[in-house]
Amino acid sequence: MNLDKLMNKHLTRYFDPGKTIPQETLQQLLRFLRSTPSSVNVQPNHFYVLATPEGKERLANNLGERFKDNAEKILNASHTIILTTRADVPDSHLEAVFAKERADGRFPDPSKQELWESMTRDFLSLRNYSYKDLNHWMEKQTYMAVGLTMMAAAELGVEATPLEGFDPTSVDKAFKIRETGHSTTVLLALGYPDPERVYTTPISRFDADQLFTFI
Repeated sequence: MNLDKLMNKHLTRYFDPGKTIPQETLQQLLRFLRSTPSSVNVQPNHFYVLATPEGKERLANNLGERFKDNAEKILNASHTIILTTRADVPDSHLEAVFAKERADGRFPDPSKQELWESMTRDFLSLRNYSYKDLNHWMEKQTYMAVGLTMMAAAELGVEATPLEGFDPTSVDKAFKIRETGHSTTVLLALGYPDPERVYTTPISRFDADQLFTFI
């Protein structure tokens, strides 16, 4: 990965509608997204991959009045992913996580799996009843997945732009997301830049002495 190149580029705002991510590259990126970590392996997400004109148009038409400027990005991107987050963690979801861990042999020693499950339940209870931030905490896991996937996309030569400019209620309704126990957290547009509309101005960030404290 060329970090110098990444540190000196802007996020893509204008995608080339004539270029599509090859299927093999897309599947590799989705495998990576599936593998991204989450705290206590809670896996609170479901991902809607919009690959067809109809899917992208449905999203573009339901961003909300004040966010219409993002419609062009979605329509011209090769693909857009709607990243959703669970509203809560019912026992059925937690049991499904544990069952998959057991099937995959995550902890070969059954006693360690049992201890892990007890610790996980305790931690989720802490978030739910003491900190009272369970959904917000799970959304942090979603943003971690977004950041890691953006880096993976760069490694594969794909541009990835996160979008927060949308009305989540409108998007949830258009794709019937809340019926699944999730809600929309963030969008990720994927594709290739329009070469005629690439930003070439310098990146502007605070100097290192304003950002780092060494102790």
